[in-house]
Amino acid sequence: MIVGSVWYAPKVFGNYWMRVAKVTPGESKDAVKPLLVTLVVSFVSAWVLAGSAAIAQEFYGGNFLANTLITALILWAGFTAARFITHDAFEGRPVGLTLLNCAHELVTFVVMALVIGLFGISAA
Repeated sequence: MIVGSVWYAPKVFGNYWMRVAKVTPGESKDAVKPLLVTLVVSFVSAWVLAGSAAIAQEFYGGNFLANTLITALILWAGFTAARFITHDAFEGRPVGLTLLNCAHELVTFVVMALVIGLFGISAA
């Protein structure tokens, strides 16, 4: 959620996102429900990444941080980016919006992987 609040801040990519997503500033009604959904979905993503990283570590051995980062990239490319690209293509969304959202998810997964990977090293 921290990555998203910085990523979509008006001075970062927020103004661009609002323009290409056709969102009017101040138009959003209640932000509580989307924030709660985001919190739950972020937790589920981190949980799946941690579990996948543990499986990768057991299978490959070696450096846990490196395995976690590689696992995050594979999961992002195979599931997140692939789904965004497919759905956005069918919905006719601008390519720039798809790239912006995919890049946000990549940064989010990398940050999650760093936290999980570094925690795993310190716990070992």
